[in-house]
Amino acid sequence: MTSSAPPASPLLEPITVRGTTLPNRVVMASMHLGLEDRVEDLGALAAFYAERAVGGVGLIVTGGLGVTPEGAVAPGAGLLATEEDARAHRTVTDAVHAAGGRILAQLLHTGRYARGADLVSASATRAPISRHTAHALTVGEIAELVAAYARSAALARSAGYDGVEVMASEGYLLNQFLAPATNRRTDAYGGDAARRRRFPQEVVAAVRGALGEDGLLSVRTSVTDLVADGQDGEEVLAAAAAFEAAGADLLMTGVGWHESRVPTVLTSVPRAAFLDATARVRAAVGIPVIAANRLTTPADAEAALTAGAADLVGLARPLLADPDWVRSIGRPGAEHLTPCIACNQACLDHVMVGRPVSCLMNPRAGRETDPRYARPVPVALGRRRRIAVVGAGPAGLTAAHRAAGFGHDVVLYEAADEVGGQFRLARRIPGKEEFAPALEHLRARAVAAGVDLRTGTAVTVDTLLTDDGAPAFDEVLVTAGVRPRAVDLPGMGEPGVPAVHAYDDVVAGRVSCGPRVAVVGAGGVGVDVAQLLAAPEGERPGEPEPITAWRARWGVTDDPSVRGGLTERAPRTPAREVVLLQRSPEPIGSRLRPTSGWVHRAELAALGVERMSGVAYERLSEDGLHITVPGDGPDERVPRVLDVTDVVVCAGQEPEAGLAGDLVAAGYLAGAVRTVGGAEDARELDAYRAMDAAVRAVTG
Repeated sequence: MTSSAPPASPLLEPITVRGTTLPNRVVMASMHLGLEDRVEDLGALAAFYAERAVGGVGLIVTGGLGVTPEGAVAPGAGLLATEEDARAHRTVTDAVHAAGGRILAQLLHTGRYARGADLVSASATRAPISRHTAHALTVGEIAELVAAYARSAALARSAGYDGVEVMASEGYLLNQFLAPATNRRTDAYGGDAARRRRFPQEVVAAVRGALGEDGLLSVRTSVTDLVADGQDGEEVLAAAAAFEAAGADLLMTGVGWHESRVPTVLTSVPRAAFLDATARVRAAVGIPVIAANRLTTPADAEAALTAGAADLVGLARPLLADPDWVRSIGRPGAEHLTPCIACNQACLDHVMVGRPVSCLMNPRAGRETDPRYARPVPVALGRRRRIAVVGAGPAGLTAAHRAAGFGHDVVLYEAADEVGGQFRLARRIPGKEEFAPALEHLRARAVAAGVDLRTGTAVTVDTLLTDDGAPAFDEVLVTAGVRPRAVDLPGMGEPGVPAVHAYDDVVAGRVSCGPRVAVVGAGGVGVDVAQLLAAPEGERPGEPEPITAWRARWGVTDDPSVRGGLTERAPRTPAREVVLLQRSPEPIGSRLRPTSGWVHRAELAALGVERMSGVAYERLSEDGLHITVPGDGPDERVPRVLDVTDVVVCAGQEPEAGLAGDLVAAGYLAGAVRTVGGAEDARELDAYRAMDAAVRAVTG
């Protein structure tokens, strides 16, 4: 007799490490949340981690906690350096343990990445992302830091942590000692690979001693530095073996430095792009290895285990998107897992500007104690309302799903034949293919929650009235999004002049462009459109890029003999000549998001996109687009004619909000009709802002 039960996932197998049995192979990897830094925020941090523990995560690693004030991620950032710090962290560990979880405190020293002026490193070097040159640590100062790590480890145990993770990756201090690029010493702590390993190995050994027999010790170790003169493959494996010899119980893999000019965490990075490097480490050591970096879905994570590349998987942003990630394992259907799309909009971008972390796909993340973001609980029958949501873009799908979760009767209208709004366009941009499964999830979970989805339905006032003209709904949320702002250039539409298109028509494929294109407007949308138009013919919209092709164009090699994992970048042949224009005099791309803007600027350069700022648009003629640009003098303007076949307008958006006023005029109470998302505020198109507003707009 055969069983029809599906095979058990390797992710759900328990594993015992130093006498501690983890219920599964899923680890929440370290990520700074902006809640570690102030004692008054530790309650919110505790709630955040406790919710992931309830969701089934086998082991949690906190965001980095400094072992000294100078080595913290920022001035005033979180520390585990005093008894007072340890007492405060009891709030976190008690909450996680009460939820059945296990948690490690990550200990770090940022070295030359510290944001203050008193930086230290292996040698007197300056990081490209810092304004200051680091002071080379003396032998005495090295000994003091070894003691500081040990002290923090002991404090972590007194705070109730199950152990610690030592950060020796991502270009932080211990990684700076390991790499020739930053360790130019000739004493006992530099000069050859063995001596460069000495300080990191001493730290791990001291931490092992401070933790006692039952404290878990993980080390986050770099598997590829992605910087010139970084470690080679042999040195990476030797460091991993050294950490094992010094007493590590687990190794978590890290990829790249913060100064690397190769993207590692963006949606354009193929999933599991660095898994082969992790597999080499696992083959070289006898302790469990945790694979991290772009393992987004259970299928990705299972593949890493079944291929023998790792023993566990580390997730950070995916557990922002869905605290119940573990519960989605083995459950088919897009409604079960809220996917991380690696957009960085509300997580890493927030960290870069000092804001608490959240998530575009889950605005509740980081706000678990805020009642406005409470998980929906069905209200009493007498409080249930009939709600219309007009527009099934990201905001509308989010609002409808949340309203249905409270038990309300929800009808979601969409004028197009399919849902999606701006997500429907974003998924066609090269490198943003992750928006497609995200959109499918938003649709599927809304329908699964009981939302009555009506596509191909253009809503008018009459649609939302009864036959006798009374309001048909208790509440209407207008989430119709935005429309492209039109421009009126003299000469438009005349015979023989370049064709003018709205960006949505181009991205959706409703129109095709010729060989030479001017893109008017260089915000995020304009940059995306320029990349789409210039992308080589072989890079098809909507299809993820193969790992080999991605490595070639970013100059990444899996040859372990190459230092830093870098090689020459393969040239790219653009499909079109593209010029990107903006009125503002500032450099194009300067307002793009902190963690992704540099990648987009690099893409534009690689594709040969010409960029012009301070442009005034004059007219169109058979010769092309007539503009003026700044000259050499303070008020000088220089005329130019761009010989283009097409002009694509990306000059901003306008809200689709007219229905709201019409409904009030037709008899709806003003408080019963609200605009949400882009329909309320179309400035600087922002999906996170729209979806966050949608969550806050719906209450019990």
